[in-house]
Amino acid sequence: MKITKIDCHTLLVKDVNPDACSSAQDNLVVEVHTDEGIVGIGETDVHPFIAQACIQSPGTHCMGFGLEEMLIGENPMETEAIWRKLYSGSKMNGRRGALICAMGAIDMALWDIKGKACNVPIYQLLGGATKESVTPYASLLPDGRTVEEYQSVLVERTRAAQEAGFKAAKLEVCVNGPYSQNRLDASDDAVVQIVAACREAVGESMTLMVDVAYAWADTKRALSVLKRLEPYDLFFLETPLDIDDLEGHAFLADHSPIRIAAGEWQNTHFEFVDLADRAKLDVLQPDIGRVGGFTAAQKVCQIAAERGRLVVPHCWKSGIGIAASAHLAFATAHCPYIEFLPPQLCESQLRRELLDVELQVVDGVMPAPTRPGLGVELNREALERFRWERK
Repeated sequence: MKITKIDCHTLLVKDVNPDACSSAQDNLVVEVHTDEGIVGIGETDVHPFIAQACIQSPGTHCMGFGLEEMLIGENPMETEAIWRKLYSGSKMNGRRGALICAMGAIDMALWDIKGKACNVPIYQLLGGATKESVTPYASLLPDGRTVEEYQSVLVERTRAAQEAGFKAAKLEVCVNGPYSQNRLDASDDAVVQIVAACREAVGESMTLMVDVAYAWADTKRALSVLKRLEPYDLFFLETPLDIDDLEGHAFLADHSPIRIAAGEWQNTHFEFVDLADRAKLDVLQPDIGRVGGFTAAQKVCQIAAERGRLVVPHCWKSGIGIAASAHLAFATAHCPYIEFLPPQLCESQLRRELLDVELQVVDGVMPAPTRPGLGVELNREALERFRWERK
């Protein structure tokens, strides 16, 4: 089998909000075609035009080839060899950043091809199921313009997630710091107040996590808030500090009463060695589309296993990435949850409409997929409707 063509679908919702702390408003979906008629699907969480350029731009020397020109004619079943070829051949332009994200979408599609060619779900190719089901947590980001509105909507959505059968939810409490939702600038008291209100709304039976989107500039302030959040029984707190402050994360890992999680922005498994060893994170959060695909994500899971850490994949795109996270989780014993954007509680039309077929949540869990590959199918009408053309 040989790769013959790569289609890049650059997508954007019509009512994009540049002040929103949400990357679910755009997407790059790739389709990798083969000479046997099998087509693989992948996506990545990065600016779609940049990722598309990484794929389609021609190289000018042997240290900076484009990804597409290196892929054509390759055997899609040889995922490890292809990953190494793409990484090495683009190294002067890549190594990290958007090019690795583009590689992630391609690698995801190649594993989709492998599963379809072998007529098995991807998790079976990753070593087989380690559990009967995967538990998704509902990731909840409200669209409030004031702290009061933000809290009210988040409480409402947390209750709605519980009523829909979710056993866990992550509260996106993005109300201060550099990436606050709708440019809010609230106090740390508001962070604690919002979490307290959500916990009161759903009681003690629901697992809650919190994401503050790199809110705090120093460790002492972060630790102070973490201690105030301890009574609300959080499974983890995500991205408290600038991601490059490895020493600060290590300080929090040593002193925080709550697990510290991060990794959504990391590219390649190499960066997770630093998060595990220097930052001492309790929970590693590879985004399969951003880290470099299944080929790199498997190595992140191994890094975590060797150090006794947990893996909880990040995913803020569509059912394509959710399916990828689920397959990784089924094959990873130390992965207790995956991130899940509930379509009915998400602002993004792309999340709601991009797929005709996706993995389903049944009684708060995802049963093991049975369809080959990722197990998803694109909505062709949505691909055309959300297509983003340069003006």
